[in-house]
Amino acid sequence: MSFSAVTKNELARVVGQRSCCRLAELAALIKMNGSVQISSGQRLSLHITTENAAVARKILSLVKSLFGLQTEVLVQRKKRLKKNYVYLVRIPFQQGINDILHQLGMLDGAGLLRDMAPRDLLRRECCRRAYLRGVFLGGGSVNRPEGNYHLEITTDNIVFAETISGLMNKFNLAAKSSQRKSHNVVYLKESEHIVSFLNIIGAHSALLNFENARIYKDMRNNVNRLVNCETANLNKTVNAAVRQIENIDLIKNTVGLEKIPEPLREAAELRLKYPDACLAELGRLMQSPLGKSGVNHRMRKIEEIAEKIRGGKP
Repeated sequence: MSFSAVTKNELARVVGQRSCCRLAELAALIKMNGSVQISSGQRLSLHITTENAAVARKILSLVKSLFGLQTEVLVQRKKRLKKNYVYLVRIPFQQGINDILHQLGMLDGAGLLRDMAPRDLLRRECCRRAYLRGVFLGGGSVNRPEGNYHLEITTDNIVFAETISGLMNKFNLAAKSSQRKSHNVVYLKESEHIVSFLNIIGAHSALLNFENARIYKDMRNNVNRLVNCETANLNKTVNAAVRQIENIDLIKNTVGLEKIPEPLREAAELRLKYPDACLAELGRLMQSPLGKSGVNHRMRKIEEIAEKIRGGKP
């Protein structure tokens, strides 16, 4: 099961304490996946579709607890791709359905369909949290934290995408939006913002799992960086030691080490005796202990002598 499905299953069990919050969440679910059907005689009915059984059960529960309406559930099997089930929650025409659609923000005062989120349902912070929960249940997804950090909400309405982005940014989430083919996507890329969003909508178990995976991933990345750094430093030290030994052997086999100054000869002999030692270790082995920079200075002098020999200079 995907991380998105696990998160949605958890959120489907979250019940708003206030009726206003439950109304806001149901309004978001309908806005994301619902449609108003108009039959003869201006008889209105409401259809809400989802591929998640837990979300379908939540829609049923919200409709019954808030309005006590008669509902129907149809289950269909997709013919393409993975052939998942599609759940259709249908609220047929019945007494008072127009008033309910007004309460849900689906219709304006003139009885026309609204294109915006209902402001009356979003006055309180708790309702805004519930609305975002419904939006995520209706069209959200989140990657497993072991991979790339990415959470997105998809809608086919650009105005509503801006509304979602604005709601998320009221919680300082730095949400961004973009157009992808015929859809509009509101997304978060930063792991801290994804964690905050999961907390806002009440997905606390998913949040803990995300944090655990993120901490493990960060620790693994830090260890890899340290290992890579140590490996690079080791390679650099080994390459430098090989070059120094080549220079010393050249001097030894041509002019002889006894012809170079005593301090340089001491450094050269120690390098030949301890080919794997670092400069700091060589410095501690000298008769008069020397620091790393001092040993490095002597090795550079030895290299200058070797380069003169290679160039045929006396």
